[in-house]
Amino acid sequence: MSEQTTPETAVPLQQDPKTESHDPKVPDAWKAFMRTGWGDRELDLPAHPVAAHAARRRAKLAETFPGERLVLPAGGYKVRSYDTDYRFRSDTAHTYFSGNQTSDAVLVIEAGESVLYARPRSSRETDEFFRDRQYGELWAGRRPSLHEMSSSLGLPVRHIDDLPGALTGSGKTRVHRGLSATVDGLVAADQSHDDELARVLSEMRLIKDDWEVGELQQACDITALGFEDSVRDWDDVLTYGERWIEGTFFRRARAMGNDIGYDSIVGGGKHATTLHWIENSGPITPGELVLLDMGVEGHNLYTADVTRTLPVDGRFTDTQRHLYDLVHDAQQAGIDAVCPGVRFAAVHEASMTVLAHGLDRLGLLPVSVDEALSPDSKVYSRWTLHGTSHMLGMDVHDCGQASVEAYPQGDLAEGMVLTVEPGLYFQEDDLLVPEELRGIGIRIEDDVLVTADGSRNLSASLPRTSSDVEAWMGAQQA
Repeated sequence: MSEQTTPETAVPLQQDPKTESHDPKVPDAWKAFMRTGWGDRELDLPAHPVAAHAARRRAKLAETFPGERLVLPAGGYKVRSYDTDYRFRSDTAHTYFSGNQTSDAVLVIEAGESVLYARPRSSRETDEFFRDRQYGELWAGRRPSLHEMSSSLGLPVRHIDDLPGALTGSGKTRVHRGLSATVDGLVAADQSHDDELARVLSEMRLIKDDWEVGELQQACDITALGFEDSVRDWDDVLTYGERWIEGTFFRRARAMGNDIGYDSIVGGGKHATTLHWIENSGPITPGELVLLDMGVEGHNLYTADVTRTLPVDGRFTDTQRHLYDLVHDAQQAGIDAVCPGVRFAAVHEASMTVLAHGLDRLGLLPVSVDEALSPDSKVYSRWTLHGTSHMLGMDVHDCGQASVEAYPQGDLAEGMVLTVEPGLYFQEDDLLVPEELRGIGIRIEDDVLVTADGSRNLSASLPRTSSDVEAWMGAQQA
C-alpha cells in the first residue's frame, strides 16, 4: 500500500537485538544460516469490530482540535524484574481511538487524517527475528505486518521509524504524555495544551455506545462465571485460602477474556477491611466472611468490576446478616438513584444516607444522623471510607482525567456506566465498635448502565440479597 513502509526497507529500530548475558554466543555461520530458508506469509485480516467506531471517534477528536496534530502513543513494555517484562497492555486512549493493541505504536491525527506508526514483525534477514527477546518472532511470537494492521484497523499504517519526520514542521502539536519517553522527547511539552488533550480523551469516553455496552456486558457475564468457579471450588478454598480464589478467577479471565481488569481483591475475615487487599495470602476461615472484588477484562480491553461478600459457611450469622442487609439496602438506594440528569454525587449520597441511619441504629454515631451526614462532619465515614461510585469502561477507574465539572461534579447521562459499591468496614482494632463487629468488612458492587429511563444492572446475574447469596452458594456447591 502506498502509505506503508515495508519492514524490509525501514531503518531498523535497534541495531543490536535485545539479548541477555547468559545467552550463548552466536557464530557468524549460524547467523548467516538462520537468515535463510524461511517462508513468509502475509495475512488478509478481516476488519476489526471496533474499526468503524474508532474512525468516528477519531473524526470527532479531530473536530475538537481543528488544524492541530494529536499524538497518542500505545506505550511500551514495563520491567517486572531485571530482564523480564510485564505482559504488554496498550494505553486505553490509544486503543480507543485506533483499535491497536501492539506495543510501541503511535497514533497521529492531523488535518482530519490519521496514521498509525507501528513496529511490525521483523524481517527474516535480521538477527532480531531469531535473537531478540522482546520483539523477535522466535522469542516473543509473530507481530502483525503493516499491511495486516492496516487491513484490520482500517487506517494507514507506517513504520515507527518514520514517526520523527511526521512530527516535524509547523503547527500546534499535542501529545498524550507519560506513555513513551521517546515520543515525549520528540515534541516540546506544552502542559496546558497536553493536559487539555488528556482531558478530552477522558471525557469522550464518558458515554458508551452500544458496541461498548456489549463489551462491558460480556465482561460482566464472564466475571459471573469466574465467581461461580470460585465458589464451586470451596473445598480447595478452605484448604489453600485466598490464593486459590485468586488463581481460580484468573484462569477464567484468561480463558475467556484478555486478563483480569485489575488485581483481584480476595479478603478473608479481617482482610476485608483493607480496601485494596491484593496480597491474597491469608486463610479462608469457617464462621467468617470473604470479600471478593474481581473483574474480567475482555479481549477489547473493557473490564467488569464486581464485588460480593460471602459467608464462608454458606450461611450468614445473625450479626453478619444484619450488617450485610444494611449494605444491600444502601446499594439498592444508590442503584435506584441512577438515571439521566441526576448528579453523579447523588448515588453516593443515597447510599450513605442509608448507611448513616444504620450506623445510628447500631449506636455508633457520636452525633445525630443529620450532623454526621453534613459535609462539615462526615464522621459516619469512619466505617464507610470510600466513595460509592466511579466510572467504568476500558479502565476500571475510567475517564479519570476528565474535568471535575464533567466528572465527578457533573450529571449522569444515558450511556454512562458506573459502579455502585457501598461498604461497611469495622477494623479489628477499632475500640469504638462492639467487639463482635471488629474485623468485619462488607462490600457489594455492581456495574450499572444509565439508560434513557433509569438504569440497567449489567452484573445482575450474580445474587445480591443475603438469602439469594446463600441459595446461590448452595447451588454451586451441590
